[in-house]
Amino acid sequence: MKGVRIEVVGWDEAEARVMPVRTGVFVVEQGVPEEIERDAFDAVCRHAIAHDAEGRVIATGRLLPDGHIGRMAVLREARGAGVGGAVLQALIAEAARRGLNEVALNAQTHALDFYLRHGFEPVGEVFMEAGIPHRAMRRPV
Repeated sequence: MKGVRIEVVGWDEAEARVMPVRTGVFVVEQGVPEEIERDAFDAVCRHAIAHDAEGRVIATGRLLPDGHIGRMAVLREARGAGVGGAVLQALIAEAARRGLNEVALNAQTHALDFYLRHGFEPVGEVFMEAGIPHRAMRRPV
């Protein structure tokens, strides 16, 4: 997608901008209860924010201090254009800047191929999280 800009910021800068994307994708589209979509980890994470050419926030993801990536969300109209991959790469680069050797995530099973293309390997069996099947994945930084 042309003109996409990614920034990685703290929660104070991210919250108001990323929550509409996360709510739209997780709560509205996927039916995740709103009360579990937010958690105390947001405040200690680094948040990647993708903006389109007009400056609208179209995707996000977060990196926990221990190297876990989560809350990857791309607005429907921006999917399939490489925006999610750009957000993921920004989070992996942030993990490298922080001296981490590995990143991990819990992938929704419908997105396994996406993460495999980005060097992640599955770990363990499929499990349910927020009523959605997931699989743990890891990759070196």
